[in-house]
Amino acid sequence: MRTITSSGGKVETVTVRRTESSDAHAINSLISPATVAVFGRVNVINLLEKANLAVTLSNAKNEVLAHAAFSDHPIGDIVDQACWEPFLHDNYSAEKYTPLNTLFLHLFVAQPIFSIGSAKEIVRTVFNAITELQYICLVTPTSQCLERALVKIFEPMKSLKDPGPQCSAFVCHRHNYCPRLHVRRARVEDHDDLTHIFAEQTKALTGFYGPYFLAELIEAQDDENHAAVCENEGTAVGFISVSGDINLKLLNECFELGPFNGLYKPSPEDLTETAPEPEGERTTGDTNTISPQGSTGEDVDQTKVFDQGGVTEIPNEVSEPGDIQACAAEPQGSEVTLEPRVSVTPNAFCIQLFVIYKNFEMRSVDFLPNIFKLFPDRDFCIISVPKLAPEFPLLQSFLRVVPHHTSSLPQELYIFHRSGLLKTFVVSLAVSADRPAVCNMVKRLSLHESLLEDLDMFYQAHRDMDGTPLQAFVAQVQNQLVGIVIIRNEEDIDYIRANYNIENFIYFSHHRYEEHGQLCHFALNPIFQHYAKHFLKEVLRLAHKSCLYYPIYPSYHNQKNSCAHYLTSVLNCMVPVRPRRQIVYPLEELGINAPSKQITKDQVPYALNHINRKLTMEPKVTINARIVVVGASDTGLAFLEVLAFCPHLRFNNMTLISTHGFPGYYTNEKMRFLSTSHGSSDRDHAQMSLRSWINVVTGKMVGINRAAKHVLMSGGRKVLYDHLILCTGQQYQVPCPTGVDGSHLPPKSQLPAQPRRRYTGPVPSNLFTLNDHHDCVTAYQWLLNNFVELKGNAIVYGNTIDVYTCVETLLCLDVQGYRIHLVHLPTTEGSSCSPSSCFSNPTVEKAMKKALEKSGVHVHHNCLLDQMNDGQNPEPITSLSFTSDSQPLRLECSVFMNLSSKGVDYDAFKSINDACLVYDGRLVIDTTFHTNDSTIRAAGPLTKFARRYHADQWSHSSFNSREVGQELAAALLPFFDPTLEPAVNSPADLDRLIPIYTQAKIQGGRLPGGYSYLHVTKPEQRPSAVHPVEGREILTGRIETGNYFHLHLNQYDLVETITCLSLKPFPVSNYLCLYGKHELLLNRLCSCYDEGLVHDLYRQLSQKKYVFKILFPVSVCR
Repeated sequence: MRTITSSGGKVETVTVRRTESSDAHAINSLISPATVAVFGRVNVINLLEKANLAVTLSNAKNEVLAHAAFSDHPIGDIVDQACWEPFLHDNYSAEKYTPLNTLFLHLFVAQPIFSIGSAKEIVRTVFNAITELQYICLVTPTSQCLERALVKIFEPMKSLKDPGPQCSAFVCHRHNYCPRLHVRRARVEDHDDLTHIFAEQTKALTGFYGPYFLAELIEAQDDENHAAVCENEGTAVGFISVSGDINLKLLNECFELGPFNGLYKPSPEDLTETAPEPEGERTTGDTNTISPQGSTGEDVDQTKVFDQGGVTEIPNEVSEPGDIQACAAEPQGSEVTLEPRVSVTPNAFCIQLFVIYKNFEMRSVDFLPNIFKLFPDRDFCIISVPKLAPEFPLLQSFLRVVPHHTSSLPQELYIFHRSGLLKTFVVSLAVSADRPAVCNMVKRLSLHESLLEDLDMFYQAHRDMDGTPLQAFVAQVQNQLVGIVIIRNEEDIDYIRANYNIENFIYFSHHRYEEHGQLCHFALNPIFQHYAKHFLKEVLRLAHKSCLYYPIYPSYHNQKNSCAHYLTSVLNCMVPVRPRRQIVYPLEELGINAPSKQITKDQVPYALNHINRKLTMEPKVTINARIVVVGASDTGLAFLEVLAFCPHLRFNNMTLISTHGFPGYYTNEKMRFLSTSHGSSDRDHAQMSLRSWINVVTGKMVGINRAAKHVLMSGGRKVLYDHLILCTGQQYQVPCPTGVDGSHLPPKSQLPAQPRRRYTGPVPSNLFTLNDHHDCVTAYQWLLNNFVELKGNAIVYGNTIDVYTCVETLLCLDVQGYRIHLVHLPTTEGSSCSPSSCFSNPTVEKAMKKALEKSGVHVHHNCLLDQMNDGQNPEPITSLSFTSDSQPLRLECSVFMNLSSKGVDYDAFKSINDACLVYDGRLVIDTTFHTNDSTIRAAGPLTKFARRYHADQWSHSSFNSREVGQELAAALLPFFDPTLEPAVNSPADLDRLIPIYTQAKIQGGRLPGGYSYLHVTKPEQRPSAVHPVEGREILTGRIETGNYFHLHLNQYDLVETITCLSLKPFPVSNYLCLYGKHELLLNRLCSCYDEGLVHDLYRQLSQKKYVFKILFPVSVCR
């Protein structure tokens, strides 16, 4: 909050913030004739879309007092936006103005009484927010006098020609509003000034260093330890302490420092003869060299660049440590990393202590030139910060170093190279002479051949093989090539608009088709990663684009022309775009009203990332907290999706622990043994590409150390956490035979209730307990190789819907029905796992009974597993014995498909129990997902609510798992997101009600008889075996004709239950949209049904009037 004073002396408290589209109306109302005279006629919405930075000044009532919009090129048609630099240099005294340090004012409006104060405050804020910015220019095509507020800020540029161009040019200098801070060596006399800065941290620092640590630190300066202060108007406002004494051995053990030569000086064998110095740039001084990026000891050419501290050399290769790979969660074992030869001479110094007043923290970078002078023979500056500490502005110029997975340090390491101080970062169109340098720079990148092929096509025809225009741009520092970007026109923009929520970030109608581009290749020397956004901003300007898109294809798709490598830097500059829910269109029914084929065509799904002009100067908040999710369940994945798709947040340390890694995809529909919740499909995973944002650790959790905050894995690996999220859910467990010899029991004897026991013996090779994609693929391969074409029985054991989908999959594998035995467990009172309750619909149950009879499948009811192989060695299983309520049952068995009972995995239970987390049948949580450890949260079927809520009949298993995961993320986000109000725990006496979630519970799959099945219902305490009595039903079709469709509406005429059983595939995503809709939104469906006009809901809902009501659910039929 700051204050400004009106021309009449009124003081107003104001906030300077980024402009939102909702401000457009207020901005329009402030445009006056004087504004039009200077800036021309302005379309405010279009300007906000295309401006690189738009700032609004508002008061406590959020009323707009002033607004300014800035872009990276002059107004209108004075000069082509790609050519303004030579235009200014040729016509004005502006030789120091570059795209890196210059912005242009495109609009300024303000309430007249606050115009002068508002203009000064906006300019001060802009200079403060953009550290590289030195000049704000105003180039107007008219010779009109500026408004009084602008006259106070801008001064005319000196013209070099007479007559000059037909425009007026003005400039505003940084030093008048936000000058660079003066940095000097710290003196003991600074102690009193510095004490005020340390006031907030004095207690912690005093406890660690002692009461006189600051004075001692200043006095102890020597050749290896230095201290400096920055001054504003003669007063110390910041302090930094640096040291050349670093434990490089520890850092190399904990961080991936290979690309930086381990922070050691290169050995003499790695040094090569340098290129001759350019004429006119010879200088005296020491020469500092660093090894090539990712060097393996090969000879490479290097070019000298000059800096305030002397001469240094820029590494001229780019390597990939820490790159985000969409294709694999772990590094490929076939890749070999060669370590460069290094000496034992350190090539880095570290920042030990740094503090600065908040008002001056954006000028923290002013320290860097000074501290590099203190260590003229070292090229790297490093700083380590606690993982839970918020990122401060100084770190925005540093590169985060990827930690080793074995690292136990609770800190992040950041690094900055001396050459990063250079401001001569120039982006230009690539020319053929750049090819050797590009080739040398990218030769160690994956798919670098594809990059060079596209570069050659650009040189030859400026088009790719499909005829799509290509553009290539290079970045140079001191005439040395340090980066390359290749883009192509985005020809599929209609598909993108239809399939992705791109309009969350742009108003599509304000961007011409030719202004959309696709990022094909990106490579940038890590030394200059802090210029990555500027690089993309320059590409947009020079290519006359307003938007860039970056697709990431799934691992199973070999996209040759995809980006050269998934650099963290480019993804961190972009925002991930969520896929848009798709309506399945009945194209024949819609006729000429159907969408174009460009939109509905089927193509390989991909994850989409995006950047536009207004995002190029919008920073992200970096979160380094270690968030570890255990379990790749619907709940866990939904939680990770919410965090990964926060456009203004960047989570660096999200880890998923899963027994079989990230969920895979089915290459064959015959692998789908299990039912589905329709939470996320293979296509959804491809369009999300969560693996681009998270680390995946394959293995089982076998322990939790709450004191050390780590999860112990089955292989002995330790995964450290700051926030642990347990979402392991429940899995089918290997059945434990009772051991009773059923042949000696009298008929119809009733066994006493058996306590649930855990099977501890070796699992037979032909027993398959199916829980996830990996289990299904393993079973599928085994069946093809060892069962399908042979003889023998398949025993399917269980009561859930999964036993039916499993039987159907066996039938689809051409297993004759008489070889399949479906064995149901005994039902207990109150059980929700009976064969009937899994469908909650007598008609569906009847259809299943008929289908199984027709297929010849044997069905056995109320059977409890007694023995495998008559109690002998169960490897392999050849027979199974059951006790039933009639005669004992003994079946020959070649394969045993177990889907009997679900429970919490034993290793997960033991880890939870040994960690002293409260476990009461399931893991106990409160309404905010907390366990009895504040750093451990849990959600999903693993959990239950604490007994103090008196809600034992409700648990997370009663609700939609994805909705629960999303709410879990919403509960955690306030701890990280500065735009949200901090989470406040409710008083204990108010924390009495459990949350109730509203999204539908969904089941679906392929059932015996070739039926496609879908069941959608509201969350309920336990599955109901009978229809609700309240409300009404709409039912069409019969099971005999394979078009059964049942809707149940509650007393408020809202769709509450949907049941579909069809012999033909149906558009599941369309029907899911029906849930919760009022019948009026479905064209008065109830009235039409009562009048006998609805005979087939499948046909009815495929009519265009229903399709578009589903597509636009907010529209009401009148």
